[in-house]
Amino acid sequence: SFTRQDVRMTTRYQENYMPGAVFGLFHETGHALYEQGVDPALTRSALTSDFLGQYAVGGVSFGTHESQSRLWENQIGRSRSFWQLHFARLQSYFPEQLAGVDVEQFYRSVNRVRPSLIRVEADEVTYNLHIMLRVEIEMGLLDGSIAVDDLSELWRAKMTEYLGVVPPTDTEGVLQDIHWSSAQFGTFPAYTIGNVMSAQFMQAARRDVAGLDDELAAGNYTPLREWLTANIYRHGRAFSPEELLQRTTGEGLTPRPYLAYLREKYDELYPV
Repeated sequence: SFTRQDVRMTTRYQENYMPGAVFGLFHETGHALYEQGVDPALTRSALTSDFLGQYAVGGVSFGTHESQSRLWENQIGRSRSFWQLHFARLQSYFPEQLAGVDVEQFYRSVNRVRPSLIRVEADEVTYNLHIMLRVEIEMGLLDGSIAVDDLSELWRAKMTEYLGVVPPTDTEGVLQDIHWSSAQFGTFPAYTIGNVMSAQFMQAARRDVAGLDDELAAGNYTPLREWLTANIYRHGRAFSPEELLQRTTGEGLTPRPYLAYLREKYDELYPV
């Protein structure tokens, strides 16, 4: 983008798989809201990050930026209350494909837990295994213990070990991400950090905004967006990620809220 007011999103579509585009747009909207929410007073100062090629423009870190994309994609976009309100509209756009499907079936389908080949299409429970695989391989590449020529075989072995699925081609395997080919090394942990932070921020928002869940269920996302803007977006790079977490949530990075979120949501979806 050229200015804070010029925030452009890109996404991808598959003609035979609608959720990829829908949740991809939710994800990119989170990034865009962060960019648009930075205080104009910080624009073009040392407290922004206008580096060509970085999608974290304006954000304090890749992990913090991912916390916002993952928050809007999953905490909001994959929630039951969101689809109870908006499923009928989606159904009107896809009447044949969604004929005979009710909102509860759709909600459960987009939160189905199953191993997948593609990271960006992974469910919330298995997603971080995709990240763990990439981080382990990346560390080996950097310390010289893994050779580039061995990547395809190693990728398939780790996918089998962690997820029980084997990519038939490198397109669905080691070549599926843009990060390494565009020299973005060390960025994959940001996605798991983002997942963890997103739950911390949502917990803090519920603490600070009375009746937030009722507002979300009614389709009023303004209170959440305003809270995120006031506590996160507007600060740009004025604080470190740890400082931002302390100011906003009262504690540093911790997986406890994220694990509690996953347990509550998926224990209900998959009771044992």
